[in-house]
Amino acid sequence: MIYFIYLLNNVLSTKRNLKIEKNIIHIAKNAIQNQSEAIKNLLAHVGHDFECTVRLIANTKGKVVLTGVGKSAIIAQKITATFNSTGTFAVFLHAADALHGDLGIVKPEDVVIFISKSGNTPEIKVLIPLIRRVGATIIALTGNTQSYLAVQADYVINCTIEREACPLNLAPTTSTTAALVMGDALAICLIEMRAFNKDDFGKLHPGGTLGKKLYLRVKDIYTVNQLPVVHTQATIKEVIIEISSKRLGATAVVNDAHELTGIITDGDLRRMLNKYENITALHAEEIMTRKPLTIDEDAYATEALKIMQQNNITQLIVMRENTLKGFIHIHDLLREGII
Repeated sequence: MIYFIYLLNNVLSTKRNLKIEKNIIHIAKNAIQNQSEAIKNLLAHVGHDFECTVRLIANTKGKVVLTGVGKSAIIAQKITATFNSTGTFAVFLHAADALHGDLGIVKPEDVVIFISKSGNTPEIKVLIPLIRRVGATIIALTGNTQSYLAVQADYVINCTIEREACPLNLAPTTSTTAALVMGDALAICLIEMRAFNKDDFGKLHPGGTLGKKLYLRVKDIYTVNQLPVVHTQATIKEVIIEISSKRLGATAVVNDAHELTGIITDGDLRRMLNKYENITALHAEEIMTRKPLTIDEDAYATEALKIMQQNNITQLIVMRENTLKGFIHIHDLLREGII
């Protein structure tokens, strides 16, 4: 009898698992739909308190302190990182740690953003009077506008949701998404208010490919290359030797005043062979491409890449105003991770 019950349970469990497997896509789509609708509903909550919060942060002489517990603390950490990477000085303070010594982080001129779905978390309720005693401004980012947190806050950013994506309506899913979106909205507004631009962003993101795209300039790269250059009256042999020795697939052509007059590439040499039977009497100026594409050494490396891609070329002549300085090759951009 016990063995029969065991087999029956296995059969029912297998059927249940098969049913779930067939509905995985449906379940996933419902979860995404739940969260997307919740985000859309946040539009109605962006109002006076949200605007006041943005202006307050933009004008504060202190810092932004973000705090919470549990999943809300994780969201607070992400928003803190976004603020710092976009020009708003912010720190994360775990609400529990604040009660054990870390409260010293908070100063009177600071803006403290509490993130809490319920707004009634024990640690939050204990911390609020302490923050109030310090004198910092309190912002509530909560899904419960009737909570202790909301009542005590100077401004309330409403993140109310109808239900969690969790089928039990328990695990923080949609609520944390809503809080994250509101935090990102604050950061984006602050970017606009501060006229925070790509140069500013690059200064805060010097590492990795993203950083290089934002700050790396042509002059930071091209100097590793030798400068291939020939005179307009150079022979074809001299041109070939110069291109081969400098290994950039091209050479600049200059006149007596060392002014740039053209460029000769591997492609120009191939076209020359197709056009002329006798090449021994030819000179550089007869096969060069006049008015070559150039780039200023102060231009961003990404601009050099754009010109190369648009014109289907692999190298660019680098100039400083009207002075020939060197070459930048697409391999240089590959090496730096720009591509």
